[in-house]
Amino acid sequence: MLKFDDFASGVLTQEMAKAAAPPTELWDNKRGGLVIIECPKPIPCDPCHTSCPTGAVLPFEDINDLPKVDYAKCTGCAMCVAKCPGLACFVVDLTYGGEDEALIKLPYEMIPCPEEGMEVECLNRVGEPVATGMIVKVQEPQRDKTLVVHVVVPKSFVLDIRAIRVKSHG
Repeated sequence: MLKFDDFASGVLTQEMAKAAAPPTELWDNKRGGLVIIECPKPIPCDPCHTSCPTGAVLPFEDINDLPKVDYAKCTGCAMCVAKCPGLACFVVDLTYGGEDEALIKLPYEMIPCPEEGMEVECLNRVGEPVATGMIVKVQEPQRDKTLVVHVVVPKSFVLDIRAIRVKSHG
């Protein structure tokens, strides 16, 4: 279990990211994907819980707690991705595509707006490009301005990719 002190820098290490990921035996076979929640700081926040239609993000004992997930209930709907004000929720579907591809559902609040079919740079937690991905869907949630961008990425980078950069057309 991760502790608040583990997040002093605000950027998760690879070991912390692995600890926040779903159990491998569930993750490898769950169609639609499973949520990964990477909260780096203790703050009073629970939109991931209140937005979850299946109750997969469990109620908080204390509003400052790190979220806990019942992965058996997670459908990969990405409602929490759109609602998280800290952009700390992601959905990863390892069953998508071929043996070397996965689908990541990422929050996106930048301009220009990505479009389906667009090739994008996939960035790690510190903003460095680590792979190229392809947008297959842009989900515009109701009553929220955060887009959820569905990006096909190399499966080997799913624990690294946490943002995208839309390439300019100029």
